[in-house]
Amino acid sequence: MRKEEKFTGNIDWVTVLIYVALVLIGWAAIYSAVYTEGLSPFNTVGRDTTVNTGKQFQWIIASAIFAAIILIIDGKFFVTFSYVIYGVFIPLLIGVMFFGAESHGQRNWIRIGGFQMQPSELVKFTTSLAVAKYLSTLNVDIRRWRDKWIAFAIIGVPMLIVIVQGDAGSAIVFVVFALVLFREGLESWYLIVGGSVIFLSLLALIVPHLWYLWVAFSLIAAFLIYFNFKNRRLVYAIAGIALIASVYVTGVNFIFDHLKPHQKDRINVLLGKEVEKGKDWNIRQSIIAIGSGGLTGKGYLQGTQTKLKFVPEQSTDFIYSSIGEEFGFVGSVLIIGLFVALLMRLMYLSERQRSKYSRVYGYCVVSILFFHFLINVGMAIGVAPVIGIPLPFISYGGSSLLAFTLLLFVFIRLDSQRLEVLR
Repeated sequence: MRKEEKFTGNIDWVTVLIYVALVLIGWAAIYSAVYTEGLSPFNTVGRDTTVNTGKQFQWIIASAIFAAIILIIDGKFFVTFSYVIYGVFIPLLIGVMFFGAESHGQRNWIRIGGFQMQPSELVKFTTSLAVAKYLSTLNVDIRRWRDKWIAFAIIGVPMLIVIVQGDAGSAIVFVVFALVLFREGLESWYLIVGGSVIFLSLLALIVPHLWYLWVAFSLIAAFLIYFNFKNRRLVYAIAGIALIASVYVTGVNFIFDHLKPHQKDRINVLLGKEVEKGKDWNIRQSIIAIGSGGLTGKGYLQGTQTKLKFVPEQSTDFIYSSIGEEFGFVGSVLIIGLFVALLMRLMYLSERQRSKYSRVYGYCVVSILFFHFLINVGMAIGVAPVIGIPLPFISYGGSSLLAFTLLLFVFIRLDSQRLEVLR
């Protein structure tokens, strides 16, 4: 009895309750997004829609079962078998490209009966385990070149495979692991370079690249004249940076020209450029839906934009617009508040860990959830690119719900054993 009380007392029930609240809100929002008269929330037939709340309910039950199993398993299991779990999913990720089911033009799904699963969602969880295991290994120092590149490889391998699969949205999520590496000692100049690359990329897409070449060589000429060749090291450094920047922006334009039409349209919409009529339909309708909700919303199941299906993918990528329309500013802030509370709680839990493995893994969880939340909500209000990633615990999708549940509850289990030394 004492052991059971100690076990339940060590579990962070605040995090569990926030998780349950988000999942239930998500299920209710999905039901509203696909609602037709007479449709039961437990329906699994689909009727005139390809999305149904019955299947999502089944995934919620499955996720709850997995969560309970994780809380029973000793946390040392995940520490010991981190590399094994990671190693199993890499071949699976490769194999699904050849033997998987095709959906939305991408062959990256495993179909079992009436259910589909996307390994690229689960591999974020397995990569978090592997990153935590490596960085917590004795004598590994992320500031050393060898250790740094091994960490990059652990993150980069699944990322490249997902890119080859054609799922650019899921691939971009792996970039957020840089925040975890930075927390563990990665030099700040990597973030500075990364920020500069993003800045140059945006400028390259807004302004023609020939303008950059002209500016780059003008700067070189100006500094050469100003220093009169006396400070050659500085001149060479500036000239090198200018040359690299000019080559890079030229490359960005070259890559952009060879993107698929729908990818170009998404980027142009985000940058405020003119696109063909209808190409920005999703974002426009999402903004209209959220704006029409006003302060308190139109009421549950009363959203006109939602009921008339004006916003495509409203139960998945744009589910936040349905919440904004039916529950207004108050409901939208409530969702943001729950996510902020969850992220802040997870950061607090991560910092109190005695085990480096648990701390690193905790920050992996925080980083992945933060990126998904930031981009998905940003997509809905038109300030982030539409890259098709779900809102954690809320968007329709069994693979994502299961993956986020595993990701979160493994950390909850590790935290419940924080007084033990886990290596």
